[in-house]
Amino acid sequence: MEKSRKKYTDLVDKAIADANSMHPDELLFTYKGIFYPATVCSPETFIALESFEGRSDDIILAGYPKSGTNWVSQILNDLIAISKKKTPGAESSVNDEELEEFPYLEFGDPEKYERMTRLPSPRFMVTHLCPENLPKSIFKSKAKILLLIRNPKDVATSFYHFCNGLPALPSYETWDDFFIAFMTKKMAWGCYFEYLSKWNKYADEENVMPITYEELKEDPVLGVKNIAAFFGVSLTEEQLQLVVERSSFQSMKKNSQKTHGTFGNILFRKGSIND
Repeated sequence: MEKSRKKYTDLVDKAIADANSMHPDELLFTYKGIFYPATVCSPETFIALESFEGRSDDIILAGYPKSGTNWVSQILNDLIAISKKKTPGAESSVNDEELEEFPYLEFGDPEKYERMTRLPSPRFMVTHLCPENLPKSIFKSKAKILLLIRNPKDVATSFYHFCNGLPALPSYETWDDFFIAFMTKKMAWGCYFEYLSKWNKYADEENVMPITYEELKEDPVLGVKNIAAFFGVSLTEEQLQLVVERSSFQSMKKNSQKTHGTFGNILFRKGSIND
C-alpha cells in the first residue's frame, strides 16, 4: 500500500474539492434511513450495489468508520501480495493501476461494479455498511469477512476529530454537538451501536472473523498471524515481521502522503487506545 494509488487519491481530492463548494446541509443524504456523505456515495451507487455479484474468494473487511479500517487494509493488502508471491509495497504494473478501484465498496460511481467484474481474484473490499445493506450475494458466496470492532469511546473521539478535519463531512463546534449526533443516528453511516448489534448476528458464522482494534494493537504479531491463518495465507517469520512493521502507525503516517494524498494528514491522527 506504500505505492501511489492514483484512483484512490483522485477520488478523495475530488470529494474534498466538491465539499468546499457545498452548503453544510448538502453534505449528507439519507438512504434507507441512514446518512451517507454525498461527495463519495450516491443513491444510484447503492441501487447498483444491490446486484453486485460476490465471489467465494473475495476478501472483505467490515468496520464502522474510525474503527481502524485503513490500518487493517494495510495488513490485508500485504497479505494478498504475499499470497500472490509478490513483495509487499512493490510498484504495480500499469495494468494493475488500470484495474484499480477505490477499495471501499460503497464509494464511487454506479458503473464501478461492472468494472469490478474484471478484477482478478482475490478481490479486496472494505465496507462501513451494516450487513443488510450489503449485496445478498456476498453472504451467499460465503466470502470471508474480517469484522473489525473498536471501543465506542475511541471511535467517537476519533470520528469527532475526523469530521472537523474533513470538508466532506459536517463539522461540529463542540463535542456535545457531535455526541448528540453520534447517539441519535444523525451521523454518516448511522449509529455505531446498531452497527455492532446487526453484525453481531453474523459473528459466529464460519466465514466471519471478529477482531478488535485493541487486541491487534496489543499484540500485532499474533493478530497478523491469526488474520493470515483465517484467510489461508502462509507466512515466513521474515514476511510476518515485514507486514507488522509496514502496518505500524509510524510507518503508515510517514507514507500517508504517497498512499492517501492530502487525505493522509486528516486520516492518521494518533492511532491510539483510550484517547
